[in-house]
Formats: sequence, C-alpha cells, structure tokens
Amino acid sequence: MNDTASYTPPKIWKWETENGGRFASINRPIAGATHEKELPVGKHPFQLYSLATPNGVKVTVMLEELLALGYTGAEYDAWLIVITEGDQFGSGFVDVNPNSKIPALMDHSTTPPTRIFESGAMLLYLAEKFGAFLPTDHAKRTECLSWLFWQMGSAPYLGGGFGHFYAYAPEKIEYCIDRFAMEVKRQLDVLDRHLADKKYMCGDDYTIADMAIWPWYGAVVKGLVYEAAEFLQTHEYTHVLRWTDDIASRPAVKRGRMVNRAWGEPESQLLERHDASDFDTKTQDKVEAE
Repeated sequence: MNDTASYTPPKIWKWETENGGRFASINRPIAGATHEKELPVGKHPFQLYSLATPNGVKVTVMLEELLALGYTGAEYDAWLIVITEGDQFGSGFVDVNPNSKIPALMDHSTTPPTRIFESGAMLLYLAEKFGAFLPTDHAKRTECLSWLFWQMGSAPYLGGGFGHFYAYAPEKIEYCIDRFAMEVKRQLDVLDRHLADKKYMCGDDYTIADMAIWPWYGAVVKGLVYEAAEFLQTHEYTHVLRWTDDIASRPAVKRGRMVNRAWGEPESQLLERHDASDFDTKTQDKVEAE
C-alpha cells in the first residue's frame, strides 16, 4: 500500500468549502433552497426535472417504455436540471425533492398534484399506476422489489464510493479505491451469477428491476462511466454484458437514455423532451450530419 500522510479526525468536524473534487461546489452539509426559482410546467401529466445520470435515465426509460406500450397517460415533459450550476437548490425543486437530488417528478393527473422523489420510488409509483413492468404474482413481485431495493442500496457504493474516489476525488487514495473496487466487483459477481440462467433480473419478464440496475451497472461494464472497465476487468462478467446489450437494444431505452443528456455526441443528446416528435428531430439531425 502506498505511504500516505496520517490523518487524525478532529474532535469536531468543520465544513471546509474549498475541499476540492469535481463536485465540490455543489456539496454542502445543510439542506434547503439557496435561491428562489419556480419550476416550469408543461402540458403533459408528468413533469420530470432531471439530468441523464444513471438515476435520471431510470425514469426516462420507464416513461418511454410505458408510452411504447400505449399508455398515453405517461406522456411527460422533461426539463433539464444542471446540477453543476445548482439548479437542484432552487426553491421550486426543493419543494418537489427536499433532498435536492435529481430526478424529481410531479404527477399532475392527481388532485392535488403528487410529488415523487427518489428514482426507485418513481419506478414503483409508475409501475403501480399503470399496472406494467411489475409482476402481480406475490412471490414474483417480492423478487422484483428485492432487486429494486438491492440497487438503491448498492449504487451508493458504486457511485459515491468507487466512482468518487477513482474518478473524481482530487487525490487518489489507495485504501479508498481498493475498498470500493472490491465491493463493486462483488456486486458485479452477484449480478453475473444471478443472470447466468435468466434473461432478465426476474426471469423472462423485463421489469422495473432491470430499469433500475441497467443504467448503473450496464454503464460500468461497458466503460461508459468512470472509464474503469479495464481497471475492474469487467469483461469477466459475461452474463451482465449479455443482459446489458439486450436492454440497450430496446428502442424505448435508446430514447430514454437521450433525454436530459447534456454531454457526448450531439445526436445522442435531447436536452429537454416535450413531445415524442422531439426524437424525430434528433434522428434527422443525425442523418444530416452523416
């Protein structure tokens, strides 16, 4: 292990605002709004305020999958929230999500409108509202929810732990990277063993468990986040890779991944989504670029 300067925690921790790191400017130890800003409201029943991080992609994929099945009540407006500029600390956003994290969702088809925060809660809410992508059999439903909550509990180790220390921390700390790399590989092994004899997380049926897990673990094994595929030797997880590719090929998943995406190739980005025809415009842009 590399030699590192010893650190003794102080008796009382104090917030140092200049603590470095890519997201230092938006991290703070207090909650609440920093400024007054109302959220825009479009014409559709669902109003999503988000960014195409893995947690945001979960919800746009779900909404696009519902629309693909013909559930017109799932029509939505997706508004871009730029977290590096602190949009999530605006008063309107905090009213929807007091935790100031994307995504945040409002259902205006209810009276009064219903707020939903936490991506897993959104997937469950939408599945129950439309009766889709969640098994009705009690045992199968329980299995699905177990994997949904597995993802919600595991992802902080993947993103906030491994992702932070490997990709974003201002200093590379061997102990931290080793600790979280070990945990991420254990989680990938859990998935790989589980998917060895299953098409999807819950068997033959595609569910909200897949929609929750794919944006995180699929991106990691394909090297789309943290640029750590070689470091983690993700080629070892052949069943996860097969499952990842199967889901990535779904048309609704392709659309959902584009929404609120503000990086990558221009044709892969749809900063805001207010109508299904918005995707047609992006497709035409790609054709013209070629």
